[in-house]
Amino acid sequence: MNRRTILNEKQVELTINRLCQQLIENHGDFRDSVIIGLQPRGVYLAQRIHKQLESLLNTQIEFGYLDSTFYRDDFRRRKNPITAGTTEIDFVIEDKKVVFIDDVLFTGRTIRSGLDALLAFGRPLVVELLVLIDRRFSRQLPIEPMYVGKQVDSIRMERVEVTWKGLEKETKVVLYTPESDE
Repeated sequence: MNRRTILNEKQVELTINRLCQQLIENHGDFRDSVIIGLQPRGVYLAQRIHKQLESLLNTQIEFGYLDSTFYRDDFRRRKNPITAGTTEIDFVIEDKKVVFIDDVLFTGRTIRSGLDALLAFGRPLVVELLVLIDRRFSRQLPIEPMYVGKQVDSIRMERVEVTWKGLEKETKVVLYTPESDE
């Protein structure tokens, strides 16, 4: 596999700062808004955005994370038993503006399952999707993010991976492309 870095650590940091400014522009002081990260990898991005927003606004913002494993349309099709992640939403989302966060938007199926799982916690006023990477030409469902760190034009055989310092060796976004047979 060939690999190419799409965003390095500094670029990821700048992108997160830009996304936070866009959120502040649309949500103000976050009094009626909450942040929910989608398990497993969206949580790491959501934590960074949450921390940055609280620092910029000097206020507490409600934050949670959601696992949608058993809401997926493919969870019974897998050969091996799946392991669910954790969900922690210890606040009311009824009539709140929810900023739903994931690291990479690919087919849209994970977001769809996340929306189904989210409704078990109430009926939000609005749900906005924020993603670090939007693989826009791979969508299988009509799901589009409102906030995008970077759009990546990739084909199905390619893979986009986001790594986070502290969890992995460094923070970066890499595009993996299969080697051609030429």
